Amino acid sequence: MSGRDAVSGRDAVSGSSSATSGGDANRGTHAALHTRHQAVLPDWLAVYYQRPIEITHGEGRHVWDAEGNRYLDFFGGILTTMTAHALPEVTKAISEQAGRILHTSTLYLDRPMVDLAERVATLSGIPDARVFFTTSGTEANDTALLLATTYRRSNQILAMRNSYHGRSFSAVGITGNRGWSPTSLSPLQTLYVHGGVRTRGPFAGLSDGEFIKACVADLEDVLGQAHGNVAALIAEPVQGVGGFTSPPDGLFAAFREVLDRHGILWITDEVQTGWGRTGDHFWGWQAHDRSGPPDILTFAKGIGNGMSIGGVVARAEVMNCLGANSISTFGGSPITMAAGLANLTHLVEHDLQGNARRVGGLLIERLRAACAGLDTVREVRGRGLMIGIELVEPGTGAPYPEGASAVLEAAREGGLLIGKGGGHNSSVLRIAPPLSLTVAEAEEGAEILEAALKTTRSGRSVS
Repeated sequence: MSGRDAVSGRDAVSGSSSATSGGDANRGTHAALHTRHQAVLPDWLAVYYQRPIEITHGEGRHVWDAEGNRYLDFFGGILTTMTAHALPEVTKAISEQAGRILHTSTLYLDRPMVDLAERVATLSGIPDARVFFTTSGTEANDTALLLATTYRRSNQILAMRNSYHGRSFSAVGITGNRGWSPTSLSPLQTLYVHGGVRTRGPFAGLSDGEFIKACVADLEDVLGQAHGNVAALIAEPVQGVGGFTSPPDGLFAAFREVLDRHGILWITDEVQTGWGRTGDHFWGWQAHDRSGPPDILTFAKGIGNGMSIGGVVARAEVMNCLGANSISTFGGSPITMAAGLANLTHLVEHDLQGNARRVGGLLIERLRAACAGLDTVREVRGRGLMIGIELVEPGTGAPYPEGASAVLEAAREGGLLIGKGGGHNSSVLRIAPPLSLTVAEAEEGAEILEAALKTTRSGRSVS
């Protein structure tokens, strides 16, 4: 071999990585699979890159594609590979459970489900908590809506502008992000309130304290237009698909004072913010915690580290309000619960929340320095390992989705996978690596991303 590893794409002499060098014998693999994909899957199924890639395996914070290219993963399968690719503890737990039994359903006692439920109930901060497991964040939010509307005998829901809560019919009905809301039909009456986006909109120029007061006044005004009871407010502490935007700490505590006067439940959607990703807190709601824990908490993604786990935590009074029988065929399956328990144990024992705070803090400052002189970058924001870079057209300040797509492509060419989102324009680069990211990997990724950002300004290549 002549100094370059055809499998990893890493230069054996210099140690530099490349996403364009390996697997000559397999060229055309991606194109052929993409053709088959287009023939049998929906047109609306989003796929990244002009030449989509197939990821075949991973280890730690790296993945490889079917053509042999190696990438540093800064998106983790949409914030889902929370600890690391091929984490030995999770792999072992899955293998051992698969050797015993794969599936039973909730009609039978399930020891791994009870074990994980006990851990999640304790960590949630919700008193007298009950846990119901689902297979996705969408299903978790769907369940939370069922609980809230039943408990409150109302189909009116408060949601945040620019929000995203999933793909089901009911979840789409409370999604305030136009780009991910394909229909206006809904079983719910949704009332949207301000507060999810700090630096855009009519309150952007206010101080944090004034911003919170204005959003509370808006909430009061919206409630004045509601018909009788409102069931719940559902909110992401940090909006994920919306571009990693967040309100000032304390906004939801201020909202809670209003909600409590009206008996309205608070649902915190922790599908992307849970398990310590923000660094400062284990849950996103804890940045607003003078009001105490939420009534309902939903989770998914990272807890399974790639296995399909979602769930709902609520105090017993709320969780037990349903009057009909129910089961879950796949929620809480022995194999996913074993994986989740092993993953959560690893995360807590290795203080990955603390690592997210330390390495994430270094990464965001490194990215802010890299973007300081770029007229296409409006803002670098985030906390922990949940970072967004908002791109704009120079001179106009308008959202710049073409620029975001170009940076996404250039980063992949450099050996880095990132995501994008933000409003309906997808002008925000989303950076969310596994929580075990090292300082060296953070620097490597920042260097690749800096180069990618400098390649495109107003759609023109720059030197």
